Amino acid sequence: MKTIVVTGGTSGIGRALAHTCLGRGDQVVVIAPDPLKGKKFLDTAQKAGAADRAVFIEADLSLISENRRVIAEIEDRFPVVDVLVLCARYFRSHRMVTSEGIEHNVALYYLSRYLLGYGLVDVMNKAGTPVVMNIAGPGVGAPGIHWDDLGLERGYDGWTAMLQGGRLNDLLGVSFAEGRSTRRARYVLLFPGGTRTGFAGEFDAATAAHVDRMKRAARPVEFTVPPILEIIDAPPREPLSAFVEGTPLSLLHPAFDKDAAARLDSITRELLRDKTGSKSTSVPGAGRPSRIR
Repeated sequence: MKTIVVTGGTSGIGRALAHTCLGRGDQVVVIAPDPLKGKKFLDTAQKAGAADRAVFIEADLSLISENRRVIAEIEDRFPVVDVLVLCARYFRSHRMVTSEGIEHNVALYYLSRYLLGYGLVDVMNKAGTPVVMNIAGPGVGAPGIHWDDLGLERGYDGWTAMLQGGRLNDLLGVSFAEGRSTRRARYVLLFPGGTRTGFAGEFDAATAAHVDRMKRAARPVEFTVPPILEIIDAPPREPLSAFVEGTPLSLLHPAFDKDAAARLDSITRELLRDKTGSKSTSVPGAGRPSRIR
């Protein structure tokens, strides 16, 4: 039995994966913001006879403080975490800043994945073959990163924010894998392809129509889960791997540039010091400021 933590596990790919893992005997910890959806997850688990292996943690992962609370709770309740699956994402046609002063897409889609991946290192290091699975859109082929305006204060666009999030997560994977001597988990970046999921978000009329067309053309979510399970059960040996619809990507691609990854890591650590004053393992060393708000 594996202990599997899934963010965004009450909808879409995360929900399908969570219930599949429960069905095969794993212990599943789902993190999501909606208590009603959380109750539905637990009720479904109870009906399936898996109530003792299903855990729901209510949290707004767009907030640094909530991520730190979740990390502390997981460390307190679970001595070992085998798998961390990062699915939480929320599209916004209009720009929004969190109560901590960070643009919402950066906060939820990138920063939360940074915090959870690094924050759960200790309990994942105790697992046999730990793996972090970052379910994100590929940065390969996406437009460049707005280094001087990561929060897109100037000319925000929802699709630009989402595509940039994919690039930031690719670089996050590079940085995480560089610390192989202290982090045993293999890091896997996975874009499963167009999937008929909830695609959570707040859309303007044009975007809503586009999303509906995307859903009609996409595959059912049931086709997405098996490839994820294959990686969970037999992670690649390499510290970092990236896949698009099952096809491995070359890490020599510019999207995985180590200098860019180091730059983003430095910016992120500086942001976290600015927001929390922390000098924990999540924010080691010195950094440089950036317009990430």
